[in-house]
Amino acid sequence: MKSNFGSLGVDKELFNESVQIERKYLSFNLKENPRGRFLRITEDVGGRRDAVIVPASGLEKVRDILNQAIEADKAAGPCEEES
Repeated sequence: MKSNFGSLGVDKELFNESVQIERKYLSFNLKENPRGRFLRITEDVGGRRDAVIVPASGLEKVRDILNQAIEADKAAGPCEEES
C-alpha cells in the first residue's frame, strides 16, 4: 500500500493561513502524518518563533474556548490602554 506521506514521512498539508496582528505573525497549518491530523499554530515575533500543536481531536474544544474568550473580551469593554 502506497503512503500519501512520501518516503521521508513528510507531513501532508491540508490548510495554511497566516495573519499579522500588530507586530506578530500567526500561521495556522493543518497537517496530517501517519500519527494523525494536527493544527500547528506558529507565532513569529521579530524572527523568534514559538509553536503550539493541537491534535485534530481537540480543535472544536479550542474553538469553543476562543469563542468564550472573545465574548469575555467584548463584555469587558474597552481596554484601559485604549481609552
